Amino acid sequence: MGEIVVVRDGAGPEVLLVHGGASARTTWGALAALADRWTLAYVHRRGYPPSPPPQERQDFEVDAQDLAPLLVGRPHVVAHSYGVLGTLIAAAAEPDSVRSLTLIEPPLNYLVPGDPEVARLERIGDAVITHGMNMDSAELREFLRIAGAPVGDGPLPEEVVAGVHRAHGSRPTSEARPRLDAIRDAGVPVLVASGDHAAALERICDALADALNGERTVHPGAGHFVAAAPGFADRLEAFMHKAGA
Repeated sequence: MGEIVVVRDGAGPEVLLVHGGASARTTWGALAALADRWTLAYVHRRGYPPSPPPQERQDFEVDAQDLAPLLVGRPHVVAHSYGVLGTLIAAAAEPDSVRSLTLIEPPLNYLVPGDPEVARLERIGDAVITHGMNMDSAELREFLRIAGAPVGDGPLPEEVVAGVHRAHGSRPTSEARPRLDAIRDAGVPVLVASGDHAAALERICDALADALNGERTVHPGAGHFVAAAPGFADRLEAFMHKAGA
């Protein structure tokens, strides 16, 4: 497999930014001003230009393999959504290689067993992966709105349809079981962030912060794209300073 592309901007300690189902630009654009004080390393996961396409499918285990060599310099790592899965797997394998972890609204539904809203989120998320545009249209729109896609009452925008096609056939998030104990036991500083727009995601983030002995922060105003919410950039920067620049 060809190597993924990482685009760096700025000066200072490195912050590795790992996007999820949306592009790096869409996910992290609001953090651009941090480049005055930090080196922002924008990871482009497989299937997101200019990185090469995946050989088979979107797969968080492959993401972890791609991320492992990028941890050599012990960066701060900020990951979003599906990108959190590969990030946690890579960090658990070498917890001393990350200076801190900031984890934003990951699909780790298994952390909240027996919760009907979390179970529904997992079911419709897996349906997107399994059936793509052929799934129930109402549930597809429900999931897309939670995921932050610009969905109205009319036809889905072309870029949204393209995103569904890209996700179709991916490795289901329900298969992810990262070794959270390895990260917790290594004492990695962790910040878990959410946007207060979906109760299921709030509960998942609460459980993840508990499992990792991490800090918890909530920033409404930008839905799933929490990095764009008011106050998030300042909270992230304060956390990374405390973790050790």
